[in-house]
Amino acid sequence: MSNAVDAIKTKRDIERMKKALHGRDRLLFVIGVSFGLRISDLLTLKIGDLRNKTHLTVVEKKTTGTRKQRKPRRIKLSQTVVAEVKALGGHNDDYLFQSRKGVNQPISRVQAYRILNDAAERAGIDVNIGTHSLRKAFGWQLYNKGIDVTRIMEIFGHSTPAMTLKYIGITSQEIDDAYEAIEV
Repeated sequence: MSNAVDAIKTKRDIERMKKALHGRDRLLFVIGVSFGLRISDLLTLKIGDLRNKTHLTVVEKKTTGTRKQRKPRRIKLSQTVVAEVKALGGHNDDYLFQSRKGVNQPISRVQAYRILNDAAERAGIDVNIGTHSLRKAFGWQLYNKGIDVTRIMEIFGHSTPAMTLKYIGITSQEIDDAYEAIEV
């Protein structure tokens, strides 16, 4: 059995997940699907990284290549993210996804996983959900909106378009459907 997680592909499932989440947990989902960052990078965000900003600049922890090759990634904040962040209380140096344990500590990867899985169960979403599902959903949404796969590949730091397509979960059925859509 594979440990791979799936992208949340439909707008309906994304809306169902949002409705199944509240507060910090909803924000985790919205920002995760909006930014396409790995969970390790999401959990280190602080309120001040986003408050009153139009863009987030982040140097991702895990990248291919050496430290010298890591470049800051600039992410435009959507209107949804800006509205969610505006509604937040707290200080700029507080973690965005603050744990209820300890003082100003982020939630753990395990807690993020639990949050997402519990929400998927409540929402009746039957896909293999994990923290990486947020990043994959981001890629799928871009692809589904017609963004060129080479741009998505660049955002993810993948070496080939085929790697990106496999990563976001393009199935052979979806490829067949694309061919069937062209009737001459």
